[in-house]
Amino acid sequence: MISPIGWEFRDPLFLLLGALAPLVYWLAIHIPSSVTYSSLVLPDSAQRTARVYLSHLPAVLLSIAVLCIAFALAGPRTGDATTKIKREGIALIMAMDRSGSMDARDFVEGDYSVSRLEALKNIFREFVLGGQAGNGRPNDLVGIVSFGTYADGICPLTLDHNNLVAIMDDIKVATQQKEAATAVGEGLALSVERLRQHESKSKVIVLLTDGVNNAGVIQPLHAADLAAANDIKVYTIAAGITGVAPMPVTMQDGSVSLRKARVEIDEQTLRDIAARTGGKYFHARDAEGLKEVYKEIDELERSEITEIRYLQYREHYSVFVLAALILIAVSLLSSGTVLRRLP
Repeated sequence: MISPIGWEFRDPLFLLLGALAPLVYWLAIHIPSSVTYSSLVLPDSAQRTARVYLSHLPAVLLSIAVLCIAFALAGPRTGDATTKIKREGIALIMAMDRSGSMDARDFVEGDYSVSRLEALKNIFREFVLGGQAGNGRPNDLVGIVSFGTYADGICPLTLDHNNLVAIMDDIKVATQQKEAATAVGEGLALSVERLRQHESKSKVIVLLTDGVNNAGVIQPLHAADLAAANDIKVYTIAAGITGVAPMPVTMQDGSVSLRKARVEIDEQTLRDIAARTGGKYFHARDAEGLKEVYKEIDELERSEITEIRYLQYREHYSVFVLAALILIAVSLLSSGTVLRRLP
């Protein structure tokens, strides 16, 4: 809750305690008297002094103190060190294929063969955070869309790249047959929708797949036309080889062995997508080739992004607590001395 003076309240429901102020005032002025008078004619006819007019002041001070306590409990605060940071970057969506063929083990890192998806995640991590694949993209808004038979928005556009990478690490190759197809058009269309209404001047999709569009209702070239209509560049990457690639197969005893399987990449469609959107087509046949692709993409144009950050809050409750204590003290002192009422 934000007040007209620019403050906001951490727990605004505590403001309802301010409704107790009239009750405190009423109780304070209706303390029952233990002195019995036969007649009030003489006191009522006497000249009123300042003490008479101020007799209700302790009750008023207690009521105001209740209001101060209510404000203090509500937690008034203002955003301190609010900054508008202008950065030079792009808005980028990584459209990541997670179909069954992305489990092919034709990519090698060190002395070990890894799946195409794992190689992609490792290199994309370096691309975003910095490493051999690039200097990092700290000023870019980056998001992730994955697609198999269906497309999913995995992470929205964000500058929090550490969390983005953590989310990306949870992406797995689709193992169930109903999810293991390749909906390139659906993945590209969802990526376009994520970027379409964003204010960034430079919008880019990096689309990586290792197969042929064989699922979904949106055709890849139709999605490319949508991207072009919204000034979104699409850089397409064909991952792996076309032909025969080693695929892991789970045996009856639970062990996993590699067997050769036929794989195919629709390179022509990827070339057409890049051409229609003003992007560029790449073919990465191994992990090193994929790194080189991301190094080239790392040289993309940049545009200005404004981000508002609230570094910390300045709390104002102490002012109200101090005011309440002072009011209570003055009320008690005055009611016990110069404004004392007969018991």
